[in-house]
Amino acid sequence: MFCFLRPCWRCAAFLILAAATLSAQSLKEFEKRVTEFSLPNGMHFILVERHDAPVVSFHTYVNAGSVDDPGGETGLAHMFEHMAFKGTSTIGTKNYPAEKQAMAEVERIYDAYDAERDKAFRADPKKLAELQTQLKAAMATAESYVIPNEYPRIIEENGGEGLNAETAEDSTEYFYSLPSNRLELWFNLESDRFYDPVFREFYKERDVVREERRMRVESSPQGHLVEVLLATAFEAHPYRVPAGGWSSDIDNLRLGEAKEFYKTHYAASNITIGIAGDAYPAQVKALATRYFSRVAGGPPPPVVTTVEPKQTGEKRVRVDAVSQPLIAFAYKRSDSYSPDDAALEVLGQILSGGRTSLLYEELVRDKKLALGAFAAPSFPGGKYPTLFVFYIVPNLGHTIDENEKACLDIIERVKSKGVDEEALKRVKTKVRASLIRQLDSNSGLANQMASYYGFYGDWRKLFTEIDDIDKVTAADVQRVAKVYLVDDSRTVAYIEPPKSASAQAGGAK
Repeated sequence: MFCFLRPCWRCAAFLILAAATLSAQSLKEFEKRVTEFSLPNGMHFILVERHDAPVVSFHTYVNAGSVDDPGGETGLAHMFEHMAFKGTSTIGTKNYPAEKQAMAEVERIYDAYDAERDKAFRADPKKLAELQTQLKAAMATAESYVIPNEYPRIIEENGGEGLNAETAEDSTEYFYSLPSNRLELWFNLESDRFYDPVFREFYKERDVVREERRMRVESSPQGHLVEVLLATAFEAHPYRVPAGGWSSDIDNLRLGEAKEFYKTHYAASNITIGIAGDAYPAQVKALATRYFSRVAGGPPPPVVTTVEPKQTGEKRVRVDAVSQPLIAFAYKRSDSYSPDDAALEVLGQILSGGRTSLLYEELVRDKKLALGAFAAPSFPGGKYPTLFVFYIVPNLGHTIDENEKACLDIIERVKSKGVDEEALKRVKTKVRASLIRQLDSNSGLANQMASYYGFYGDWRKLFTEIDDIDKVTAADVQRVAKVYLVDDSRTVAYIEPPKSASAQAGGAK
């Protein structure tokens, strides 16, 4: 419903375990269907054989996301989602030598434009206008060589489905499925995209990214509220930066910056590929060696070293907007590698896991204070210390203050009295039931194997995490609530209509 409450891939992983659970397979049995290996350049492959249908799903996990955007270049990681399937020197172009020359001319003129603009008050407006005209003409020339959508067209013509990409704070991921007799086509296309990328139409896609920000944040009260919440909760850590980037940074992203980011973060050793379906180990190893060995290895990219200062008191920020009142508040919590992670996940389910959750039963169903009340136990990422977030939409006739108080009362009750065993059991049963209902899929399995390896360094966390959930006790849930859901680490952001607008609305009644 709201952008920051998107399903967590770690929770979705439980779905993938269903096949093993229903077949009474242990991890040891499941491992028999898994083949994993690394190439000399460091790229890691994980294959899960499933020969029940002639289809193979592929998932490429790059261990870099918006949290890795360089200062002043926010939105850069997101750009690669948009550049993902633009093609290579042989796909997507009518005449690559001419196109390459035209793209170089765009950069030459852009460099001159930036140099003049950066003179600030000494910049010549006439020269800037002239360079801008030249720049538009050069971009049009470069675009004249482009064959739009040729890369995805090839995939679709060969039976490909689910072609997409997504950028998160901690990762960037690319995925689709093909018939198994097109296995080599995927290796050819995907390796060529990493070995020989052409960032054509970069500035055209930059405009698309900028428009997405206008639509999802600047024109969306919910999106704006989340952005304000993060920027207030995090004082120093880059989790404070929106995944799509700040508008001024997006407007000034340059192709050279993108190439440097790609060189640093898209080294083969920073990429994991999950494959699930009708494929065989010898076949996959041979194709991986043939096609992906040419991708440069490179050193591991730098990690974020900024440590968020300890918060020593509640932060509170109000956003005036002509919108339905909304409130979000967040507590600082540990990263997803913490021993407390499983208990925090269970706490999130107890508070906001459907119609039997505490928030729904009390705020929505019984007291009718809210139209919706949600909790996300890990947001916006998990690689670094993050947030436990609550989001409430007040019902008509009820205020933000009422809903905040009612939600805080529930939190305090969990901290003082704990949760009952029945609720705990219900959460665990619900998780297992969801596995049985949704079962597994090639695409989901490829996703989770690659994601878990990329995030945790071991896909077996898929299995051990469910064990971690099972081991969580009521005392564990109460303890993490006491440790993390504390006033001094809370940040509150809320939207209310400006007083003048409220008064006019009241007068209209």
